[in-house]
Order: sequence, then C-alpha cells, then structure tokens
Amino acid sequence: MKESRFCLPCEEWTGKETKWQTTWDTAAEAQEIAEDSKMEATSQGGKKAAHHREVRPAVVLLLALALMNALLYLCLDRFFISPRRAAVVPSHCPFGYFRIGQMKNCSPWLTCEELRAEVRQLKRVGEGAVKRVFLSEWKEHKVALSRLTSLQVKDDFLHGLQMLKSLQSSYVVTLLGYCEEDNTILTEYHPLGSLSNLEETLNLSKYQNVNTWQRRLQLAMDYVGVINYLHSSPLGTRVMCDSNDLPKTLSQYLLTSSFSIVANDLDALPLANRSAGTLVKCGRRELRGDFVAPEQLWPYGEDTPFHDDLMPSYDEKVDIWKIPEVSSFLLGHVEGSDMVRFHLFDIHKACKSKNPAERPTAQEILDAYQKVLNSLRDAVPTQTREML
Repeated sequence: MKESRFCLPCEEWTGKETKWQTTWDTAAEAQEIAEDSKMEATSQGGKKAAHHREVRPAVVLLLALALMNALLYLCLDRFFISPRRAAVVPSHCPFGYFRIGQMKNCSPWLTCEELRAEVRQLKRVGEGAVKRVFLSEWKEHKVALSRLTSLQVKDDFLHGLQMLKSLQSSYVVTLLGYCEEDNTILTEYHPLGSLSNLEETLNLSKYQNVNTWQRRLQLAMDYVGVINYLHSSPLGTRVMCDSNDLPKTLSQYLLTSSFSIVANDLDALPLANRSAGTLVKCGRRELRGDFVAPEQLWPYGEDTPFHDDLMPSYDEKVDIWKIPEVSSFLLGHVEGSDMVRFHLFDIHKACKSKNPAERPTAQEILDAYQKVLNSLRDAVPTQTREML
C-alpha cells in the first residue's frame, strides 16, 4: 500500500517521540524565560508591546484581503474558461458497448432483432444524400435512427458505418447499434442538432450565459480537436471530404447539450498517406470557390474541360485550409471575438499557405489555440485585480 506523504511511517514515530518531548520541554523553558523577561521589561518596552498589539489587527486585515484576492482570481479563472474535455470516451465502455443518458451499465450494440423490436420511430429530423435521420425512442431514451436513402449509395453508407464503429471516442457520436440487413444505424440523439444551428441556438435566452467568446473559442478548439483526431486516428490519416463549402462542413458535426462538438457524418473519410503514395480526391466533380483548398481546384484552366482522371490528388492538408473559415463562424460576433481573431491571425495565415506542405498540422493549430486561450485567461483576472 502506498504511504501518504503527509504521515510518518510507524517505525519512525516511536524513535522520534523522545526527541519531540525534549524539544517540547525546551520550548516550555524558553516560554518561562520569556515571561520573566516581560515582567522585567522597562516602561518603554511596555509601550512597544502595546504598539505591536495595535498593529496586529491591521496585519490580519491585510492577510484577509490578500486571501480574498487569491480566491477571486481562482473563481474568475474557473468561470471564464471551462476545462478541455477528456480525450477518452466519457462512458468508458469497451469496444462494442455503449452507455448514454442515465444508464448505469454499458450495453452491447443493439442487434437487428433488438432494433426492430425495441426502437420506435417518431419523426424525420434530417436527410442527406446517403441517409435519412429519424428521431426515435429506445427504452425511454431519445435516439437517432438513420436509414439508407438509396441502394446506389450503399457503399458510402457501409463505409460510414465502418468508420463509426472503429472511431468511437469522445470526438465521434456514440454508436448504439446497427443492422446491415435493414440498412439502419442507431446513434445517440443530440437535440441541439448540427453546428449549422449554432447561431440560432445561442440566440435563445436560456443560452445567453454561454454565448461568450470564451465558450466559442472552446468550440473552435473542439472542432480542431476532431480534425486532429481524424488525422491521427487508429485507422490512419482520414480526410473529411464532405466539406466542400461551409454549410456542408457544419452539417457533419453535432452540438451536444454540454456545448461540445462531435463528428456525426463519416460517410466520406478516405485514407491519406503521402509518404506511402496514398492520396485522395473528394468526389468526382469539379470543385469551385475559395472555401476548398487550391489543390482541390481544376488546375488546367477553363479552356480544358474537367475530367476526373486528369485531376491531381491531394492529402489531409485540405482540411487545414478550411479551419480559419470554420473557426471564424464558431467565434461569431460577440464581444471579444474580434480580439480572439487578432490573436489567431498568425496561425490562420499559415493555414492559408498555397503550398500544402507549409501548412501546420492540426496538432500545431490546436497548440496555438491553447496558447491563445491561456494568455486571454490570464489577462482577464489581471484586469480584474487592477480594478480592486
């Protein structure tokens, strides 16, 4: 058993008892001498003692004020900056199991039979090219039931399912079950919906207390954290290809009730490994606009018709190019958000390098965000102390 560093081992206690008793006796003698000296003190010494007694309350008051300032600093630190979420799955369930809501125990992923018998479909809440999503109910839990829209995109549906199974973590929506026979997937339901609804959500009166630059910067860190996880996942470097414009990108992520971000749509996550010569192309159609990275644009000019076979491939650095736009959306236009943008200018400028190799990694961006968060966190209590 590990010993507490605040307790002496039992063997040392007996050996030191005599020494401590001697020390105590010496202290008692010293106290008697001091009392005798006080009796013999001059009247001038008596005045000094009275003076010291008058000073003591002032010293106590100063110490109390210092303690109050320290406590205020700590309270402000916790109020303005919420701690980063853990990188592990909150439920701590083993692979193939889940736990949501108030569940005390982990449950295995639901099978086809259980999905058919226990899940009650309520209403459709979303639809994409690959899946239709229905708000459903399972044992008094609200859940999201996804159904394949067309057999023509079944390969994408199964790819998304495989990614969802293999990448279960705090960065990805919780999988509850699936049935390949029925082309259905069951996941945890998040009532706040996708990131596309962020502004609408934060404008509600009940969420005004979290509509701050502090919380919004944390959301931006959550987003970069998801990208970093995908780029260093157990399945290798994965590229978020369903992100050819800002609305499409936002729709791939969900906002949880605790105001964190999880990836939800993993239907297009190809593997990239430049050192091994494995590169990707996001779709077979020509991409346009400033949101996508330069290497995703047709490089041969308008005089040459687009052809997928001639289109060069690329790597995960296309995700890095898009981070400044997504982060700017997440920061919004609340008081203090422009200050955050100013501090993030250098790292965002690096993200926009025309040369993909010169762009930072997602981890480097996350580190830069953390430094900005720390510097602004320290600045707020300092300003408050100056006002005291």
